[in-house]
Amino acid sequence: MLSLQGINRRRGAGAESFLLEVPSFEVPAGACVALTGASGSGKSTMLDLLGLVLRPDAAARFCIRTAAGVELDVAELWRRDAGNALAAIRARLIGYVLQTGGLLPFLTAADNITLSPRLLGLRAEPRVLDQLIDVLGLRRLLTKKPQALSIGERQRVAIARALAHRPELLLADEPTAALDPHHAAEVMQLLLGLVRELGTTAIIVSHDWDLMRSFGLREVRAESVPTPTGSATRFVC
Repeated sequence: MLSLQGINRRRGAGAESFLLEVPSFEVPAGACVALTGASGSGKSTMLDLLGLVLRPDAAARFCIRTAAGVELDVAELWRRDAGNALAAIRARLIGYVLQTGGLLPFLTAADNITLSPRLLGLRAEPRVLDQLIDVLGLRRLLTKKPQALSIGERQRVAIARALAHRPELLLADEPTAALDPHHAAEVMQLLLGLVRELGTTAIIVSHDWDLMRSFGLREVRAESVPTPTGSATRFVC
């Protein structure tokens, strides 16, 4: 589904700069991949590049192949500054689970979950919504707003929201970082179970490789790269 070559992104300047290199990154449809590495190694930067919210400085190849077999040349869209086209791809093909959940505080859990389909002008599939709500144990929480939910409950609502429009690619940035080990394993099991049942490709950032390994995810670890100034890491998949 994802095919990247020669991707670079630098942040900052001089001794404080950070360079992320992606010589090659190939992920087949339906795969579940864990991006791991030390804090500050560029995992979230990599996820932002994959989520089309951060523009690379260089991109020899950046393609997304949809389930319908259409190849989208993201690198060319970046070169053309085609912001609307990139936003459309991001909205329809990608679901995002933030580390903090990122729920809108003035909406109920039910309204947060159905937000993506509504913004896209899509009719949410009742079967998919019922499946998400039941598997994630959200039925009794639907009328509550985020402040009335526990951290774990908010993360489960965030997962349902990210999957409600049936994205082909799910990106998750440390989705269990704020949870204790028991609840982290529980939430990750629910997330991966849904992803695999829906046939969604998933890229999950995590500092907890033991947890990722326990669920059989393929690890792509940030590798340190020698550099005369600043710091640099690369991901190769």
